[in-house]
Amino acid sequence: MSMLWTREEIGRATGASFQGDWSGVTGVSIDSRSVASGDLFVALKDQRDGHDFVGAALDAGAGAALVTHVPDGISDTAPLAIVADVQAALEAMARAARERSRAVVIAVTGSAGKTSTKEMLRVVLARQGRTHAAERSFNNHWGVPLTLARMPADTDFAIIEIGMSNPGEIAPLSLMARPDVAVITTIAAAHLEAFDDLAGIAKEKADITAGLAHDGGKLIVCADVPEDALAVLQRPMSSGQQRVWFGTDEGNEWQLTNVTQKAECSVVKARLGATGEAIFKLNAPGRHFALNALGALAAVHAAGGDPVVAAHDLAAWQPPAGRGLREEIVLDIVHDEARLDLFDDAFNANPASIAAALTVLADHKPRVAETERPFRRVAILGDMLELGPEEASLHADIARLKAIKKMDVVHTVGARMAHLHAALKPKRRGVHFDTAAEAAGRAHELVRAGDAVLVKGSKGSYVSQVVDAIRKLGHREPTGT
Repeated sequence: MSMLWTREEIGRATGASFQGDWSGVTGVSIDSRSVASGDLFVALKDQRDGHDFVGAALDAGAGAALVTHVPDGISDTAPLAIVADVQAALEAMARAARERSRAVVIAVTGSAGKTSTKEMLRVVLARQGRTHAAERSFNNHWGVPLTLARMPADTDFAIIEIGMSNPGEIAPLSLMARPDVAVITTIAAAHLEAFDDLAGIAKEKADITAGLAHDGGKLIVCADVPEDALAVLQRPMSSGQQRVWFGTDEGNEWQLTNVTQKAECSVVKARLGATGEAIFKLNAPGRHFALNALGALAAVHAAGGDPVVAAHDLAAWQPPAGRGLREEIVLDIVHDEARLDLFDDAFNANPASIAAALTVLADHKPRVAETERPFRRVAILGDMLELGPEEASLHADIARLKAIKKMDVVHTVGARMAHLHAALKPKRRGVHFDTAAEAAGRAHELVRAGDAVLVKGSKGSYVSQVVDAIRKLGHREPTGT
């Protein structure tokens, strides 16, 4: 594997002093459990102090460790880069990586759809040049600099996901990434615990332009947002920057004109700016995925790529686990009809994404005639977190969604979702569980053959445990000989 950082480059970026005999590293890691041979292990302090795991990282093959001191039990000849502050040093490496690269950098933010859009861009741009993006949702104060520090110097396209939980978090990360193109996927009620209203969220998301290139920088922004958020997003930009709108209305240069949803995919028709109309396929049902895809194609065009080629290449993308992945669970390998469809959307949730996921389930059709097997739409919904003082009403309001009327049963998980449980009509009110562990323990009672099952909730609601429990109900099909 080629050298990512030489020892001298690390020294210039961070001002580190060194010990041990090493010349450079081939990667950067913050997790001793997944460190690869040759990596620089960055001993960050978070819930645990990374210095406690330096020995394990070096034993696993790390080429060196970035530390503030020689940890207990570590030899004075071990390969170390010693700095005053590990987080600050990682950020310095991030800025140096951005400086040495000629990559076109695309930064992605939004209340929902960040990771899906980032992954769409990764898939399609990888076919048009050397592309770099984080393998997971690394979008915070350590995730963004880690992604940048891992960027090879010869990268053509880099996609950086930028998130936030509190005011003032996006601008510094944008200034670090210095994007050529920025994408705002949507504005919705998320993190209201830290913001007064949607306009406040929109202002924070719009701060992704803080580091946007002044000469030719392009902001790709969804117009399908509430009016108070839209007013913020329409504010004047700096001279030399351009705003490109995408959405469902005819006034948008990039317009989503039709989405045909099938059991396993969506067929999308859209106007791709001046390029003209295109029809393309996504391997996931859902209008929200189609809108994310349109924003990604606009970003490809803004980055100098070919959006028509990218539209066709979107067929190679599928949602990752926890973000709308649909899978078929075989409950009995002898009886072919003993199957259920599982929609794993257990990583994140806010009112807008809950509505989108329920719409997908509402539109889902049985694979075979209902006379051959019973068909139910089953939603298992966990708490939406960080919604602030209105969280009770925001949970209860889910009962008023149009899509909820097509649910056969809705099970709820968590103290906040108890408000939805109380608001549901008795005919679709399922079981309420205080914890995800309780729901997971009874997964075999909640679903049955023929069901289409959505599991959705914020990551902190831990409804991913329910997803895992449902998966364990399944059997592998024989592969033949």
